[in-house]
Amino acid sequence: MPAPKRSNRAYRIVARIVRPLMFSMTRADWHGTEHLPTSGGFIAAANHMTEIDPLTFAHYLWDAGFAPRILAKDPLFRVPVLGPVLHATGQIPVYRGSSDAGRSLEAGVQALRDGECVAVFPEGTLTREPALWPMNGKTGVARLALTTQVPVIPVAQWGPQDVLGRYSKVLKPFPRKKVTIVAGPPVVLDDLYGRPQDTATLREATERIMAAITVLLEGIRGEKAPEVRYDMRRAKAGGGAQAAGTGTGTATATGTPTGTEADERAGEQPGALPGAEPGVTSREPVGEPSGEQSGDASAKPGTP
Repeated sequence: MPAPKRSNRAYRIVARIVRPLMFSMTRADWHGTEHLPTSGGFIAAANHMTEIDPLTFAHYLWDAGFAPRILAKDPLFRVPVLGPVLHATGQIPVYRGSSDAGRSLEAGVQALRDGECVAVFPEGTLTREPALWPMNGKTGVARLALTTQVPVIPVAQWGPQDVLGRYSKVLKPFPRKKVTIVAGPPVVLDDLYGRPQDTATLREATERIMAAITVLLEGIRGEKAPEVRYDMRRAKAGGGAQAAGTGTGTATATGTPTGTEADERAGEQPGALPGAEPGVTSREPVGEPSGEQSGDASAKPGTP
């Protein structure tokens, strides 16, 4: 198949190596590519279950005619062999906890304005939801979407976890595993474009994106997701217990505020950035990287 028009030479070389490997391990069950824009930049936002997700996600987008620019955590760019590949293929580093955090948003915005496909995992890390349903997203994807006003295409994946389990380092390539990927219509966000990018607006946009991804995943799995979306931050605060956080303003059984109420409280903390993820200061990243947050470099985002 012809390479995407916006791919560079390094990307095409990597694709010639990686695509056959992906087809040897997976049976592609792909749908919804008609929803991917044929012109202009757009954001592709997917759920994140395992470290191989960036490969299956990029494979889907590449074969649909796009060379995705994936937001990937900065430490991966310093890994021998992998780092140079990420740089050469134009992936976007996410700088966590540093004064360079804003560069992730700037690079993502510029790529979108240049007409690129920017691939994002809004959860920012592997889902901690026990049954692998999407958990609460971070607001980086909302900031990109509201700043550029480009389409946000929700994408759901199911099956990569059979090739590489969550937190696992051991591939299970044989027999080939069915990997289902479905893209949906753009998330409706235009009514938010004129609002200030404050906490409420960013959380609303983020939740709409996560809800759209979840609906697609429900269709793939043939079952309903939990009514309350898993919130990793509040689960940690509560000692690991399930926590609510869908913006409803309800509370957990322990009395911990959730949803809008908790977001507003966190957003009032001294030093918080207007419109940032609640409790995030100026040293926090603005993008959402692929791969695990722990610093493990086993994920290989940016390869198709």
